[in-house]
Amino acid sequence: MPNISQLFFKSAVIWLLIGIAAGLQMGMSGNHTVIAAHAHINLLGWVTSAIFGGYYALNPAKAAKRLAFVHYAVYMLGLIVMLPSLYFMERGNMQLEPLVGIGSMVTFLGVLIFAVVMFSRESVAVRQARA
Repeated sequence: MPNISQLFFKSAVIWLLIGIAAGLQMGMSGNHTVIAAHAHINLLGWVTSAIFGGYYALNPAKAAKRLAFVHYAVYMLGLIVMLPSLYFMERGNMQLEPLVGIGSMVTFLGVLIFAVVMFSRESVAVRQARA
């Protein structure tokens, strides 16, 4: 499996653990004010990261490109800024709202980079090797 796939899968599991912890905290306390953060952690952190990992596992030629690692770095940076900021903003720290916005834009940039990777053509040599 390509290294980038492993990075995305390992990161996805970390986000899953964080998402489950947030869900448990809500369930135990009966306070569900962080439901949006919980959903974002699970969907953007766990699910989307795992999907990226799967895509790169199925497309090793694209996984080997430098742009795949740029995608990982930008996307994870966005999540690391956005998700904790959203969690604590929902708990009442409204001063973090600008960080949520910045993290969201960086995450979106990561998704745009993935779109470039996904829609880019493979080289002729790669296509001929598959035939």
